[in-house]
Amino acid sequence: MRLLTLALLLSAFAAPASAQSPAPDMDALVASVSEDVLAWRRDIHANPELGNQEFRTAGIVAAHLESLGMEVHTGIAYTGVLGILRGGKPGKTVGLRADMDALPVTEQTGLSFASTVTTEFRGREVGVMHACGHDTHVAILMGVAEILAGRRDELTGNVMFIFQPAEEGGGGARLMLEEGLFDIMKPDAVFGLHVGPGQEAGKIGWVEHGAMAASDGLRITVKGVQTHGAAPWAGVDPIVVASQIVLGLQTITSRQMEATKAPTIVTIGSIQGGVRGNIIPDEVEMVGTIRTLDTEMQDDVHRRVERTAKLIAESAGATAEVSIGRGYPVTYNDPDLTRATVAYLEAALGAENVIQGRPVLGAEDFSYFAREVPGFYFWLGGRAPGTPIEEAAANHSPFFFVDEAALDVGVRAMTTAALSYLGQR
Repeated sequence: MRLLTLALLLSAFAAPASAQSPAPDMDALVASVSEDVLAWRRDIHANPELGNQEFRTAGIVAAHLESLGMEVHTGIAYTGVLGILRGGKPGKTVGLRADMDALPVTEQTGLSFASTVTTEFRGREVGVMHACGHDTHVAILMGVAEILAGRRDELTGNVMFIFQPAEEGGGGARLMLEEGLFDIMKPDAVFGLHVGPGQEAGKIGWVEHGAMAASDGLRITVKGVQTHGAAPWAGVDPIVVASQIVLGLQTITSRQMEATKAPTIVTIGSIQGGVRGNIIPDEVEMVGTIRTLDTEMQDDVHRRVERTAKLIAESAGATAEVSIGRGYPVTYNDPDLTRATVAYLEAALGAENVIQGRPVLGAEDFSYFAREVPGFYFWLGGRAPGTPIEEAAANHSPFFFVDEAALDVGVRAMTTAALSYLGQR
């Protein structure tokens, strides 16, 4: 089937969003890679690898990019892969990112291509599963690479295909940058997607500004004076103090932070102290997480957490040591880039399928890329149409399921994002 040139595609995208319809040959472009994308997804799903161990996946990706005639760099941050597609005409550079790692989860979906892989994780034998959909991300981006590589002579600008290891807590994006990813070539903008049950297959969701939260670790050690449980006045009870600190921390988010600006969360998930019911211990350790969607609020919450914990402890004659470790930063969607791209996505997918959503307080290390250059990160619907959201397994569940109709939508969306950015006037 004859394919439209990129110039014709971009001229179709350039019409006002309200008057646009999907480019007439986009269906053919997506269909040309659809079977391969499905096969790649199922193969990678059946052969998942944990973070920094994605050797097989990286090998498949690198071989594919090399077969397309790209400049390929491997071994970035252990297993990361970069493919560079240089267009036939000068222009901007756009980055497209997919994460490759799986999770230590034993799959229970019953799919014919379900993972039966096991490995050792933190001294335990565990199952390994693509329970967060990164297999779909990889397959989608491989398909986009094939579409765009087939039209390199008509392409205005360059495309960086970034296949990243260790998103699931391993800091793969940060390490790729530290090892010189953007020294090889730096994009002018970067795009990423994530599949999940928040939308039905066929739809995508987006937000401006903070899309996913900064995730910071919190550790508070309350030190009192040990004594007999029958004589609490003879010591300083760190368990009571820790309880008061937990309650005090909740007033930071409910009474001290501006709720209309952005949500914040302070959660204590673990409290450890004492060994017997009749001994008041001398120390209690509390571990939790802080989530914020605004960097200024992030700094403010940190100060308030430390002040609250220390002053509550001091009021009881105890002390509190507060340690906050910064994790992934806020995943920030550049407003101008977001609005421009959404208009093109509405044209390609139909406005009814491009849904403005709400921020998510989970964290994503795509945020490191989006701190360096303008970024846009969106959600790809993976829920089977007609399935109520409360019945759909969440990401990280052993029952996590992606309706494979989402694959073609993801290819269309990422191809549209790249072409629209390179074709902006």
